[in-house]
Amino acid sequence: MKGADAEARAAAHLMDLGRVILARNYRIPGGEIDLVSRDGDVLVFTEVRQRRSARFGDAAESVTPRKLALMHRAALTYLVRELGRDDLPCRLEVLTIDGPAETGTLRLVAVE
Repeated sequence: MKGADAEARAAAHLMDLGRVILARNYRIPGGEIDLVSRDGDVLVFTEVRQRRSARFGDAAESVTPRKLALMHRAALTYLVRELGRDDLPCRLEVLTIDGPAETGTLRLVAVE
């Protein structure tokens, strides 16, 4: 299961950065957040993308505007359902792995 391997590596990387993982694969109808973590007082919603080969572009290029919109909606739902409010400091990001899940190059990309 390559997706699970990539998400496990991403979670380990985020924990190495000092983050606390709050949820994995948070699902709502039509959307999902791969990882929800806390970075100090900020909640971070992370999409994990991995590409073994650059044949069809790198991992970051696989994130479409539609995916970002779904991610935003899922993050807002998480805030309201799980924490009871939508005004907490938070951010969206994409963690990419280019190459094999276990050894590929990791990169964190902030979503504006």
